[in-house]
Amino acid sequence: MPASPDPESGPPTRPATGRRRARAVPALSIGCLDDVSAGSLLVAMPSLQDPTFAGTVVFVLDHSDTGTLGVVLGRPSQVEIRDVLPGWCDLAVDPGVFHVGGPCETDTALCLATADEADVEAGLRPVAGDVHLVDLDADPEVLADRLSGLRVFAGYAGWSPGQLAGEIAEGAWACVPSRPGDVLSELSGPQLWRQVMGRQSGRLAVLSTAPADPAAN
Repeated sequence: MPASPDPESGPPTRPATGRRRARAVPALSIGCLDDVSAGSLLVAMPSLQDPTFAGTVVFVLDHSDTGTLGVVLGRPSQVEIRDVLPGWCDLAVDPGVFHVGGPCETDTALCLATADEADVEAGLRPVAGDVHLVDLDADPEVLADRLSGLRVFAGYAGWSPGQLAGEIAEGAWACVPSRPGDVLSELSGPQLWRQVMGRQSGRLAVLSTAPADPAAN
């Protein structure tokens, strides 16, 4: 006759079923304001619906207590460089047009180039790595042998103090490192956005399969 169960032992333990507890989904890491610096990229998250910046990749030129400045990459216009700055058109990478750098001061031209060394006197001011700002008042012939390519932007993107911090906190931007070639990439629009997102880790990489612009979904 089987022994009576011990009333102090509690209910019988259920046999193991072999099922494992599902792993927690890792948090989406988009960086923070401390990650923003000259040479980093601000990548628009799918939740950013402002048509000016939806689906964009912004190369940061300067970041300080006074604000942040950058240029939108991969947004070519129809304006030929040779029609406005004929001396520089032969040094520009294809397509040889102005790129729309952002909504601020769209009548202002900013030029970025890649070069091994900076030379402020010749018109090259370092930004980050091999990327430099070019003084368009300089002599292009002097710089011709020093540059591996350049791109001219009309306008720029700017954030006042505290503005970018708020947008990152809202999840509008991810801050990621740039790579050599991003500034002069032949990719534009959603293609550049997908490439940058696709080389990230975790859930950011998964987002590369989603529409860069929510309106395109």
